[in-house]
Amino acid sequence: MRTAAINLRAMPEQRDLIDHAAALLGKNRSDFMLDVACEQARAIVIDQTFFGLDSEKYKQFRELLDAPVSENLGLTRLMKVVEPWSAT
Repeated sequence: MRTAAINLRAMPEQRDLIDHAAALLGKNRSDFMLDVACEQARAIVIDQTFFGLDSEKYKQFRELLDAPVSENLGLTRLMKVVEPWSAT
C-alpha cells in the first residue's frame, strides 16, 4: 500500500510527454513515474556499488588490495582523539 507522498511540479510539455509515454505502456502517470524513477535509482545505486574492470585493471586492483598497509599518520592521530561525549 502506498502511503508516502511525492510531489513535484512540471512544465505542461513535460507532463504531456510523461503522460504519452505512460499511455504507450498502458500505465497511469503515477505508476509510470514511480517505475522509471525506481529503475533509475537502482541503476545509480548499482553504479556506485559495483564496478567492472578488464583483466589488467583487475590485476592491478588486486595488487593494491594485497599490498602491505602503509602508515597513515593522519588516521593514527584521528583514532587517538577522544570523543567529546565520552570525555570526562
